[in-house]
Amino acid sequence: MVFLPDESRSLPPPPLLNKGTVWLGFAGWMSALMDNAFNQRPIFGAGIHRQVLLATLGCFVGYHLVKRAEYMHAKVDRELFEYIRHHPADFQPKGT
Repeated sequence: MVFLPDESRSLPPPPLLNKGTVWLGFAGWMSALMDNAFNQRPIFGAGIHRQVLLATLGCFVGYHLVKRAEYMHAKVDRELFEYIRHHPADFQPKGT
């Protein structure tokens, strides 16, 4: 998968309810409600299946975006610690 390389499988998965899933799930649900409002349908009563579908889609996308962000942060941390390990003279503790 191009979005997440195979080396990302070694990381623990993020929790199912995180800020990405909640916000994008809410955004998906609100987009279904706005579609109902723009098309002059009952806002909450019409297209319940569409509301559930878009909220679920938002949660799915949010989960994978958080997963990718955690992978990118772990990759940067690994590269930084590798650099520090190879250049210990640049990172000596301050003497008092």
